[in-house]
Amino acid sequence: MDVRPELLDALSALRDRVDAARFPFPLRGAARARRTRQELLAQLDDYLVPRLKAPEAPLLAVVGGSTGAGKSTLVNSLVGRRVSESGVLRPTTRTPVLVCHPEDRAWFADPRVLPGLNRAWAVRQRVGPGGAAGGGRPGRGDSGDRNGDRNDDRRGRGDRTDRGESGRAELRLETDDSLPRGLALLDAPDIDSLVTRNRELAAELICAADIWVLVTTASRYADALPWHLLRTAKEYDVTLATVLDRVPHQIADDVGRHYAALLGKAGLGDVPRFTVPELPESAGGGGLLPQTAVAALREWLAHCAQDPAARQHAAQRTAVGVLDSLRGRLPALASASAAQHAAAVRLARGAEDAYEQAGERIDTAIGAGVPLAGEALAHWQGYPACGPDALQHALAEEFAALLRTETDAADERVVANWQRDRAGSALLGEPSARPDRDRVAVAARIDKGVRRWRRGLTELSYAQARAARDADRPPVDPEDVAALLATALLGGKRGSAAGERLAETVGVQAALRLRDTARDRLDDAVAGLLRAERDRRLAPVDGYDVTARQQSSLIAALSVLQRER
Repeated sequence: MDVRPELLDALSALRDRVDAARFPFPLRGAARARRTRQELLAQLDDYLVPRLKAPEAPLLAVVGGSTGAGKSTLVNSLVGRRVSESGVLRPTTRTPVLVCHPEDRAWFADPRVLPGLNRAWAVRQRVGPGGAAGGGRPGRGDSGDRNGDRNDDRRGRGDRTDRGESGRAELRLETDDSLPRGLALLDAPDIDSLVTRNRELAAELICAADIWVLVTTASRYADALPWHLLRTAKEYDVTLATVLDRVPHQIADDVGRHYAALLGKAGLGDVPRFTVPELPESAGGGGLLPQTAVAALREWLAHCAQDPAARQHAAQRTAVGVLDSLRGRLPALASASAAQHAAAVRLARGAEDAYEQAGERIDTAIGAGVPLAGEALAHWQGYPACGPDALQHALAEEFAALLRTETDAADERVVANWQRDRAGSALLGEPSARPDRDRVAVAARIDKGVRRWRRGLTELSYAQARAARDADRPPVDPEDVAALLATALLGGKRGSAAGERLAETVGVQAALRLRDTARDRLDDAVAGLLRAERDRRLAPVDGYDVTARQQSSLIAALSVLQRER
């Protein structure tokens, strides 16, 4: 457990990679990956890095369990006074309470330990003669606290709360010299709380423990959730103890044997097991248990904290267990990351194919002269009587209508494709990706792009007119050239006569050069418009930032860590 800068650097890099990992698509295993990510961040930030930086730091024993298991009563009884709320209302423990020896105060007050929680030191009002309240101070410094003012000083607590960030969870800190130096008890929220944040916080706090003390009851020791925690503790090789609470005297032996058999079957037969009998003090959740009822657990915890070999074993075993568990958890996280990236690629490819198909359909339609129809065809058949501007305007309108039709069809193909995909279906449920795109905005963007392309044709035509003038050739009308050029490009076979008239007007070679340049610009304009619409459709996918590098960086960070170990 020596401080090793290289190992800490490797852990820091790994932590950053885990923090950057995202699992937004609701794929199989994604929910588990998100939980694993949160657990890893909690263990690295709250436990492993602080422990490896300061191996001599006090041990943290987190007391966890189901709703109504008696965690708070147990903590209060171990301390010898009420430091944590207990009672019949559920959930009781909403704010986690940590109690430590006064000389260990500085360690747990430091934000490097449990950095995600704001500190709130309890201020207990001492009751003076005649019932007047005297000065309050954190913790307990003399034996007077142990008696008459034990319950009277209560809970104007949390009067001094450091809230550096709105909405962050709070950790209430108590000091008490009845605890041995080098040991802190933390009463965590219920692991099965109906309040989601309480459940999440309970899981985070358990991940921050050197020692897990799992509390269950005679009526609920076979429930699935406590056993899930026990199996997780075994997986991480955590220093663990279990408390079987509220055991009726009449069935104590039978329940104890059955519980021991279950532990043995789960490979946890060597886990210290403590039994607390059902007592009147615990019936309402408001009293303190007799010292004899918790003496064995107190002695075991004190031994873990005060015996040098036991203390080193408890801290090292948990730290090494967490490090060892990374060998399996990081590849699983990387595998889930690969599935996320595959989903993003799949959705992107579907959109790219749809818009590529739109480009091919537009190219085919232009080759067939589809834009030279309706009003545009009528203007061409009456040209030049209608004037070049009217012909160009009509062609631009038909061209824009073709683009709108094909982009709408492409987007509909994207939506249909995504709806058949679990990730895509979930994405379409996001407000930013809803199927009913703003078609007015799409039309406006297309009209703007067509106008830009039309201006480009006009610029080419005026450049040709200047070239003819500079070469002392007969003058040409640039607007006429632009109208003929647009008709030849968009009219297909029906526009071939426009190409012939363009060649007669500016010369064959100049006409060919104009058509080649204008066609390139047409292709670029269509490709640019389709690319912009495709990118808008893919913006929610890109916003998730699920890249191939996410998977490789997790594996690389694990490899560096293993090498440093």
